[in-house]
Formats: sequence, structure tokens, C-alpha cells
Amino acid sequence: MNQLEQARNQVLAQIQQACQQCQRDAAEVHLLAVSKTHPSEVLRAMYATGQRAFGENYLQEALDKIAALQDLEIEWHFIGHVQRNKTKHLAEHFAWVHGVDRLLIAERLSGQREATQPALNICIQVNIDGQDSKDGCTPEEVPELVRQISQLPHLRLRGLMVIPKPDNNAAFSDAKTLFDQVKTEHAHPQDWDTLSMGMSGDMAAAIAAGSTMVRVGTALFGARDYSNQN
Repeated sequence: MNQLEQARNQVLAQIQQACQQCQRDAAEVHLLAVSKTHPSEVLRAMYATGQRAFGENYLQEALDKIAALQDLEIEWHFIGHVQRNKTKHLAEHFAWVHGVDRLLIAERLSGQREATQPALNICIQVNIDGQDSKDGCTPEEVPELVRQISQLPHLRLRGLMVIPKPDNNAAFSDAKTLFDQVKTEHAHPQDWDTLSMGMSGDMAAAIAAGSTMVRVGTALFGARDYSNQN
């Protein structure tokens, strides 16, 4: 067993254990491998372990990897801040976009997604605990955004994404409460199934609160190599 496979098995075991402790089905929690700054050959090796969903923060770096790994059936997630001048590439090349926090961004993604492509999966990024340094809409803005975005064509609004302050585990519960409250605002409530929260250091707390997707980088790949960043 190679190092990447061992690391992935350990993370999957941690997810399993966290789910057992809060009496959840581990199949409800998806592992997103955060692969920013790691070269495409490392992603290829991680793909060989069975991992299919990869999350990228930096658009140009991601586009380079998508081109290099186009022979693989990777589900690409963009988890960085979405700038309006980047939406065309996101709409064309990704399966998921997690950082949508304004109607304008969603409208651009909807208009730039080809009708021949599957609907683009969207998560609304919420600044759940009011951090000055974090992107995301306020919790109060979420209901109206859900109502508006869920009516746009070529998009599939799936849920919320949050990045609370370190050790602020209460924010996970706040996110779950908000997630449940706004489901009734969704034009297609059956699509509202994703609460993207929790990383390498706080995965268990996020799962206990109701996370359905954990974004894990360091525990899978080791320390980031920023020399590869574009």
C-alpha cells in the first residue's frame, strides 16, 4: 500500500468513526480531496486509490490539471472565491462550484453553462460566523439567494458551504440549522442535499453537526507545496 492510499484509508476511517459516534450512515458523507498546489501526477496517483472528487482553489492551476488529467473521470469542484471574470471557465470545466455568494455570479454561471452539459452543481458560501477575512454572504441573505438561484436554468443548487473560524464548532450547528430552515425556499427541494463543511482538523465536529461533504487536503496529501501555485 502506497503513502497516498494509506492516507486516504485513514481519512475514510476517521469519517466512519465520526459517523458511528453520532449514529450517522458514513455513506452520507462524501470526501472531497483538496488538491490545490499539488501537481497533476499526485492527483493521478490519488485517483488510482479510488478518489474521484477533487477540489481546487486557483483557477489557472486547476485548468492546467484538468487538461493534463482529461483521460480520467474526475469530478472537479471549484472551492475558491468566485470572481465575475472567472465564471466562464468555471461554467465550462467544473462539475461543482462551492463559492457562490451573489446572485450576479450565479446568473453568469447559468448563462455560460452550455445546455448540452449536465447542470452545474452550486453551493452558496455563507460567512456563518461573521469573519472580516472570509468571503461569503450573510446568513440573513441566504433565503432570498436560495429562492433566486434555484430558479436559474443550467444550475442545480445543492446546498451551503461554510468555513468557520478555527475551533468555532458551534458554527457548524448554526450552518445545519440554516441549511434546514431554507430548504423550503428552494424551487427544487429534492436537490437540497449538500452541506459542505469540515476540513482535516475539524472533520469530526462538522460531521457530528450534519456535514455531508468534508474538504480534506493536508490529511490526504501532506503539507502544501506553494511553489506549484499559479
